[in-house]
Amino acid sequence: MKKIVLASGNSHKLKEIQSILSDFEFELITMADAGFGDEEIIEDGDTFEANSLIKAKAVFEKLGVASLADDSGLSVDYLDGAPGVFSARYSGEPKSDERNNTKLLEALKDVPTDKRTARFVTVITLMFENGDTLVARGEVEGRIGYMPVGSNGFGYDPLFEIPKLGKTFAELTASEKNALSHRGNALVVLKEMIRKYYESTCD
Repeated sequence: MKKIVLASGNSHKLKEIQSILSDFEFELITMADAGFGDEEIIEDGDTFEANSLIKAKAVFEKLGVASLADDSGLSVDYLDGAPGVFSARYSGEPKSDERNNTKLLEALKDVPTDKRTARFVTVITLMFENGDTLVARGEVEGRIGYMPVGSNGFGYDPLFEIPKLGKTFAELTASEKNALSHRGNALVVLKEMIRKYYESTCD
């Protein structure tokens, strides 16, 4: 079974990815389990694609194994794509979901509903042992509400509305959110890319 190191220590993320990619004989393990150590990976890219590649490449180069990394965030149209790659630290250090949400609402103060469109984005990079790289992007469209609603989820979930459902991400159950999620969408795209990659390399 091929081992792939996930550039994350998040066990929930590992389980989600492993489940969706279960058709392939991959054993996904965390950086810690692979012996990466405490070295911090500096994510200084200006796009989700760049940061995802930085993380995957760091693991690949240090451990010499296949690696998988993702980078996610919120992109608001009225703010020209902000907070984007700075989503987690939008309001500065230390990271704070509450301060991030407050800053976002202030930035959109008096902005009408039809101009509050936004999307959650995830970009996943898979780097094979030979250096071949696949990059998949997933998105979920929505808009930013006027106040936090709901107690599930994290980050910007209480502000991110899905108009067709009339709910924020924070009002959805875990299964409802997973069915719509940007990471899930990116993984579906990646799954098809892996299939095509193996077909082309086996020809």
